[in-house]
Amino acid sequence: MVKISRDELKKKGFKRFLNSFKNSFDGLVHAYKNEQSLWIHGVCSIFCIILGLAFQLRFSEWAIVLIGLGVTLGMELVNTAIEAVVDLVTLEIHPLAKVAKDCGSAAEFVCAMIAVVAISIVFAPYIYNLICSL
Repeated sequence: MVKISRDELKKKGFKRFLNSFKNSFDGLVHAYKNEQSLWIHGVCSIFCIILGLAFQLRFSEWAIVLIGLGVTLGMELVNTAIEAVVDLVTLEIHPLAKVAKDCGSAAEFVCAMIAVVAISIVFAPYIYNLICSL
């Protein structure tokens, strides 16, 4: 492994700016290849977007849905990063490693549940009207 100084990592410039996008994309690819829960969130996100298009959501409703989906997917990526760092430090079962992983998972769970509630509030009137019109 090549050691790079922190000063080198923090150099500014257009190349570093472009590399930040590449690194972010690499992180997404890794997470989608290795994290089942990210796939589940991704499928649910696509379903919500299709539903939003079908119901022709208003701008404010789209904002709520997209923020909920974005926060949930973002927190799943943070949880993945926490798990990777814990595994880097130790692969043995240690009580503090368990706390770190469990708290990361809990943070993701809380964000997902709040998103489910918020998105359900947005879609509930549309689904109710659809059911009543049948």
